[in-house]
Amino acid sequence: MRYGDWTAADHRVLAALRACGRRPAVAAAARALSHGGEHAALWLAAGLTAAALDPPRRAGWLRGTALVGAAHLAGMGVKRAVRRPRPCPEDYAPLVRTAGRHSFPSCHASSAAAAAVAFAALHPVARHVAVPAAAAMCLSRLVVGVHYPTDVAAGALLGVATATAGHRWVTGGHRD
Repeated sequence: MRYGDWTAADHRVLAALRACGRRPAVAAAARALSHGGEHAALWLAAGLTAAALDPPRRAGWLRGTALVGAAHLAGMGVKRAVRRPRPCPEDYAPLVRTAGRHSFPSCHASSAAAAAVAFAALHPVARHVAVPAAAAMCLSRLVVGVHYPTDVAAGALLGVATATAGHRWVTGGHRD
């Protein structure tokens, strides 16, 4: 696939998902997820709460939470280097305000994917909650119109890579 093909596909997928935001319930859910994901707040709070409520796995939860923060910071670093502009507001009127004007990669996606991988390794219930919540968070960034699909995909890959690299650290070397 050539670059122009990717750009066209990015715009088509974004337009389709942004159109879903015309439905009030979908827009409200996407806004809530987007606000919760600012600066990885939802995931950091979830990890710290789990650490407080699950003493036998406290160290793992804290390490997983640290990986979420690391994935978010890595995304911010890449974003500052790449400096891809966000989707044009005239074409995709955003449903939320953003902290910055650069789009690639999605830091919401990087922290969400890192949380899904790290937290799922710690507890079966977390696997059933974090993975779909992370997917919803990633989709929300398209529905609110502030990222292209390739921004979200790159952010998710960065988060998965970060959490996978720290898997043994989070689990203490144990596999589920």
